[in-house]
Amino acid sequence: MSENNQVETPEVKKQSLKKHMGLKTKRAISNTVIHIVLVIMSVIWLIPFVCIVLQSFRVESTWQVGYVVPHQWGFDNYINLAQTDFWHWYLNTFIIAIVSAVLQTVIVLCMSYTLSRFRFKGRKGLMRFMLIIGMFPGMITMIILYKVLKDIGLTHENAVPGLILVYVASSGMGYYVSKGFFDTIPKSLDEAARVDGATRLQILFKIILPLAKPIIIYTVLTAFMAPWADFVFARYVSMNTPAGMNVAVGLYRWLNQDQISYKYTMFCAGGVLVAIPVTILFMLLQKYYVSGVTGGAVKG
Repeated sequence: MSENNQVETPEVKKQSLKKHMGLKTKRAISNTVIHIVLVIMSVIWLIPFVCIVLQSFRVESTWQVGYVVPHQWGFDNYINLAQTDFWHWYLNTFIIAIVSAVLQTVIVLCMSYTLSRFRFKGRKGLMRFMLIIGMFPGMITMIILYKVLKDIGLTHENAVPGLILVYVASSGMGYYVSKGFFDTIPKSLDEAARVDGATRLQILFKIILPLAKPIIIYTVLTAFMAPWADFVFARYVSMNTPAGMNVAVGLYRWLNQDQISYKYTMFCAGGVLVAIPVTILFMLLQKYYVSGVTGGAVKG
């Protein structure tokens, strides 16, 4: 028996090595194909943005042309933005995004912490109600929201506070991901802190929030990016009033037939400036963003 094992062992090892090499080869081929597909998708996704960046530096003409690479390069389009309302629109957008991000983050985190740590009558019913209400698209409320904002004087030139109010008003219903993240933090930490005499507020600020840094970053980013990129409702509330426009609505006006011929390159320059803050924030905080999404999806 031992002699047969000694004879068969090299053959078995050879087959095992061959099988291992086959699996390794298949894995290498699979990874190569996946990387090629991702590279192709990235190139396709980046082509429009690259074209906009190149067009923003074109100074030989201001209208649409049939080529991408400029014949003459310069910063004229970026400089000329100062002669328009662009920076006013940019400031409006920045104020809306910053204020909305801060208020939404506070509301979402408080709602998520409450639903995760407290048990009270009607808790599950409230969660189901907010989940069902959140399924309805916001577009169906545009008319009534505009009527309400108009009645209290928060449209047209006062659209900025009106938009902030709308963005923040229903932010508590976006508790799902944050609550899931809070559920992954052991409740034994809360109990130990309560034994030591800590209040609920102290537990939240000194124990829970330091451990919840990824979900805080995730909430801030999502709360910032939504108002920053909003166009439909922002246009509806401002009603083409320059003083109340955000940057997306203002830039869209430059695509009209009477303006695109001499503002197209400035439109591209404005688009580049709009993309810079969100791109920088996302690149710097990407690891926290991913951790927040994955951590909040583990348990709900």
